[in-house]
Amino acid sequence: MSDPYVRFNHAGIDDRQISELIGLAHGIIADGVVNQCEADYLHKWLGAREHITDNPVIRLLNERVRHILTDGVLDAEEAADLLVTLTAFAGGDFEKGEITKVTSLPLCDPAPTMSFIDATICFTGTFAFGTRKECENAAFAHGAIPGNLTAKTRYLVIGLYATDSWTQSAFGRKIEKAVEMRAAGKPIRIVGEAHWIEQMKAA
Repeated sequence: MSDPYVRFNHAGIDDRQISELIGLAHGIIADGVVNQCEADYLHKWLGAREHITDNPVIRLLNERVRHILTDGVLDAEEAADLLVTLTAFAGGDFEKGEITKVTSLPLCDPAPTMSFIDATICFTGTFAFGTRKECENAAFAHGAIPGNLTAKTRYLVIGLYATDSWTQSAFGRKIEKAVEMRAAGKPIRIVGEAHWIEQMKAA
């Protein structure tokens, strides 16, 4: 697998399709929400260009949107994830993201040493590593058990594309639930994507 932190600098790319995609992204995020029709249109737009471009930005967005719409339905958390991704892309920050902020996100401090074997792990947010499924597959390959947030969850991993407004997002409610579980004495640890990747490399 290639390094998930490879940056795509589209500022210097003379690519008409990227310009179209930026315009499309601006239109979709203009009202601060992504609805089903907008997601479906974006999916078709990206899919139609999948075989005629080698641009990694278009490929990455296509993979994420295709994963989100696997069941044909855009739920609240998926809509929030897609809004964050498109906002970062349209603002020119798709390649660097909004780095997980310890000042706003309730990450464990200090960050814990992660033990993956048989550890239940949940992912939330939008990830530079790839789609949610790709993150889960990587965790599984290291012996962890991916799944939803439950009382048995040992680690909640927050995607790199997180903003200061996470509390208003759909995935923010999952983070708040994890914080409540931690405060109640549950052995859950909340970590950022960068730390999760570092721990996998060290495992």
